[in-house]
Amino acid sequence: MNEVALTPEQALSRLVAHIMQLASEMDGRVMIGIAGGPGVGKSTMAGGLQTMLNALHPGQAAMVPMDGFHVRHAILEERGHTERKGAPHTFEGEAFYNFLAHLKAARDPVKVPGYSREIEDVVDDAFAVPPEVRIVIVEGNYLLLPDPPFSGIKPLLDYAVYLDVPWDKVEQRLMHRHAEHGLFTDERNRAHINRNDLPNYDLVREHRSRADLIISLITES
Repeated sequence: MNEVALTPEQALSRLVAHIMQLASEMDGRVMIGIAGGPGVGKSTMAGGLQTMLNALHPGQAAMVPMDGFHVRHAILEERGHTERKGAPHTFEGEAFYNFLAHLKAARDPVKVPGYSREIEDVVDDAFAVPPEVRIVIVEGNYLLLPDPPFSGIKPLLDYAVYLDVPWDKVEQRLMHRHAEHGLFTDERNRAHINRNDLPNYDLVREHRSRADLIISLITES
């Protein structure tokens, strides 16, 4: 495990170079994990990697978010788990592991579920990963958890990165994100963040040492 402090731009440059090196040394599909707590910038980092890698070789990289494997909202309501949405038990962890194992070996197009923050629910077959994709960038909170059903995910990853951002900055980002969607009041959003996102952030951070590289992101906000 390595730990470095980098700006997002520096992190992208370093990761692209390392991923290209890995791809040159390996046969088959390369699986890269971008892990971290809610609001640390996983999607932004993974999307940036996809863009930069495809600029080098068009079509070589695809991004797969874990969010598409949320338990459906209607089921969470039935179980009384909506207040903890985003916690480990509100994801289809075993299905996500099985999906990644299949994707790693697949030679045909693979359909991927997505997640809409506008409707706060899963979207079936949101996109597909074509067979020619060599590099898959997986991003999600729970890629590094050591307990079932998530424990099998880390061994599927050829390189795992943990993004670290201080909680005070994360809290500001999450408040802004919730406000943008406009579904709830600021009071409800702050209560949800403290009740749900903070425990999830702490849980994920507890297991950051399982990453191959920890990046402490240097950001102004």
